[in-house]
This record gives sequence, C-alpha cells and structure tokens, in this order.
Amino acid sequence: MTPRHRESDTKVRRGRITKQGSTLVRWAVIEAVQRIPSGNWLTSTRATITGRRGRNIATVAVARKLLTLVYYGLRDGEIRALHRHKAAA
Repeated sequence: MTPRHRESDTKVRRGRITKQGSTLVRWAVIEAVQRIPSGNWLTSTRATITGRRGRNIATVAVARKLLTLVYYGLRDGEIRALHRHKAAA
C-alpha cells in the first residue's frame, strides 16, 4: 500500500497507491478498516481525512496506519502507539 512516487530533478509526482505486494493483505486491511467500531481513534482519524480528501482516500490512509501498527506490534511484541493514545484520552 505504497503511493507511487516519480521524481526527476525538481519535479516530484505522487500518485495513487501501487498494486505491489500481496493482494490478500491489501484486501484484508481495507476490510478491517471498514469494520473498526466507532469511538476508536482510527475512526476519528478516518472521519477527519474523509472531510478533507474523500472516503476512499481516508480508508487507504487509515489502512496504512493500521499496517504500521501491526508491523511494529509483530516486531516489538507490543504497540506503543496505542499506549500514547490511551494516555491522551
């Protein structure tokens, strides 16, 4: 779920997300984001981005955040970002 990035000298173009990687993981994370219960900080993040950029872009943005949390959770054995959000709430 990486955005396309084309760069030449001083011009930078960022495009849609690429189709690289596992199709099954991409599908699963989008489904997971669409079924996050309300009242969660990921849901509020999605609502904020939806107001600015649209529903589909917000879904992909939150899916990338979720994949980042999963990656660090698997790597470190805990998700420290969730502790920060609980302390802030």
